[in-house]
Order: sequence, then C-alpha cells, then structure tokens
Amino acid sequence: MDALVRPVLDPTFAAAALAFLFGGAALGAVSGLVPGLHANNFALLLAGVAPSIPADPLLVGVAMLGAGVVHSFLDIVPALALGVPDAATAVAALPGHRLVIAGRGREALRLSAVGSGLAVALAVPLAIPITWVMVRGYPTVRSHLPLLLGGVVAFLVVTESSKRSAVGGLCAFLASAALGAATLNVDPAAPLDAGGVLAPLFTGLFGAPVLIDALGGEGVPPQSDARITMGKRDLGVSASAGSLAGAIVGYVPGVSAAIAAVAALPAVPRSEADRGFIVATSGANTANTVFALFALAALGTPRTGVTVALEEAGVPLALPILLVAVATAAVCGFTLVCLVGDTYLRVVGNADYTRLSIAVLTLLLGVSFAFAGLFGVVIFAVSAALGLVPPRLGARRVHLMGVLIGPLMLS
Repeated sequence: MDALVRPVLDPTFAAAALAFLFGGAALGAVSGLVPGLHANNFALLLAGVAPSIPADPLLVGVAMLGAGVVHSFLDIVPALALGVPDAATAVAALPGHRLVIAGRGREALRLSAVGSGLAVALAVPLAIPITWVMVRGYPTVRSHLPLLLGGVVAFLVVTESSKRSAVGGLCAFLASAALGAATLNVDPAAPLDAGGVLAPLFTGLFGAPVLIDALGGEGVPPQSDARITMGKRDLGVSASAGSLAGAIVGYVPGVSAAIAAVAALPAVPRSEADRGFIVATSGANTANTVFALFALAALGTPRTGVTVALEEAGVPLALPILLVAVATAAVCGFTLVCLVGDTYLRVVGNADYTRLSIAVLTLLLGVSFAFAGLFGVVIFAVSAALGLVPPRLGARRVHLMGVLIGPLMLS
C-alpha cells in the first residue's frame, strides 16, 4: 500500500516563523506610519544583516514580507492625516484628502483596509493563472518593453482632463525622466549601507510637495463615524479592479501602484469616484506584494524593493509558507489600520499643523541624507521643486513616475 502523504507541522519552526513575522509587521507599522520611510528600506537593511542572523533565511524572508504587507495597509494613515489642504483648495486635493475635509477620514481608512484585504484574497488565486500567462508572454513583453511603457505614458497623458493638463503631464514626465537618468545610476556615499537615491527621489517628488502645498492649512477637521457608505457591489468592483491592476505592477518594470490605480479608474463607479479610487489604489498597492512574489518565483525578476531584498538575502522561495505569511500579515495590517488610524487622525488634527508639516519635511530631509548623503539632500530639494509643478499645470503627479519609466525606456 502506498504510504499516505501527510502534512507535518514543526512547532519550533512555526513559533519562530510567527516571531519573525510579527517582528517584520512591527517594522512595517513603523515605516507605514512615519512619512518618508518605506518597507523597502527596512527590507534592504534586513538583507544587509541577514548573513549575520543565526536563523533560517526563510524566516528572514517571512519578516521582510510581513513588513511589506503591513506597510501597504498603514501607509494610507499618514497620507490622509498629513498634507490636508484648506477647504478652499479641496477641489484640487487628493480623493482621500477630500474625504478627510468632509469629515469622512475614518471611513476612508476603513475603505483602504477593506480594499487591501480584498486584494490579498483575490490576488492569491488570480496569481496562478496570471503567472501562467506571463511566463509565456514575458519574452514578448521584455523585447517590446519600451513600446509598452510608451503606451503607459500615452495613456496617462490622454486621460488627463484637458489639453493644458495633458501638456503639463507630458512636461512633468519629461522633466522627471531627465532627473531619473541623471541620478539613478549614482551610488552616493551615505551613512546607511543599504541606501540609494530612490528614497530622496520619491520623498521629494511625492511626499514633500503635498506638505509644502498644505503649509498654513487647518489640519484635520473633526471626523464623524467610521461607517462605510459605499455599496457592497461598488466596493467589490473597485477592489477587483485594483487587484487586477496590481498584477501589472507585479510583472511590468517601472509601472507603479499609482499608475495601476489610474488604469483601474474606468472600472470605478463614477458615483463613488473618491471612495472607489481609495479602494482601487490600496488594492493595487497590496496585491502588488503577492504578484511580485510570484513574478520572482516564476521569472526570477524582482519587481519591488522587498523582492530585491528576498533575492539578495538568498531566501528560499517556499511559496506556501510565504503566502501564509502574506495572509497573516494582511490580518495584522487590517487590524492595525482600525486600531491606530483613528487615533493618528485625532492627534494630528489637534496638533499645530504648520509646525507638524515643517517637522515632517525635516524628517524627510534627514531620511534623504541617511540613505544618500549630501547628494540625497540635493536630490530631495530638486525633486520637491519638480513635484510642485504638475498640480499648477492641472496635471496629476503620477506623471512624475517618469523618473523610473524614462530611464527604462532608454535602457
């Protein structure tokens, strides 16, 4: 009689895996709640110290994934609480900020958490057939990557609201592409070994301008109840669109979650545009973790900072264990958004908003120096100035992803 195959649970390994997972989740919570920090930073730091950790590399990988997933849930919290403009400028604000101004910030937090949670639930079963397709189609994608990325740029430009906005978006793309071409290959001396120019580039392009524009704002107004008013069907459609868009992020170089969210917008119900955008963006951001993991396993191509760190640390790609880690981290992230988010909004709302914005800008400057030295400080300043341009031309800041897309198109 053939022997039965039975799953075996090693209690010692399971306990160690949980300990590393919760440690990674704690790092992801810190990076998610502190503006300017990213899970990629912690993941690369872990990759640097991994050889000195007396533990199975798989456990280090579990910690990295835990940090990445929890960060993708919690990064909505400072995004909603910081950079809130005056009510007079709400028309030009981000969808999440408009909800905060309307007193629906607590609902926005829960919409984001639900979008991320549904994205994980959808991404795991979708990853298998999508990976099957991508493995067979990737050689074609790779050989035509400049053309594909050019199509992405064209899509972003033509979907702007006016000719002036389209021209402004194209100018923002070209300027950020030039900035990327001039800086991405530089390896600056910095206090942290796991540094690089991406931190000052992205905090400058996307973080600092929001804070600068909101200087003198009144901060977070009083928030009402946390009830989700978006219909279940609209919520499901938006989350599904975000999860599918996240597949693009996971397999195609240079395409960010923000671009994927723009691609998902046609599926978002117009009556729930702001709420649907939050759900779709959060879903794309979190689903990216799952799809990028499958892309690494199937194609050997890391697409995110976390998967780069997994590869550098020599983490064995034991997908069942890593997927369980992703699912468990998603539960942690969902819970933390609900537990921490409301308090975060309340504390920020009661703070001196101008001083708080200046303090956060100083923190971003410090992060830039830590990861790229004095060169990073210069990059941060130039990027921040460039990041102020698109809204003044009526265009979306997503065009600034040219900082990555442009050099990839030329490579």
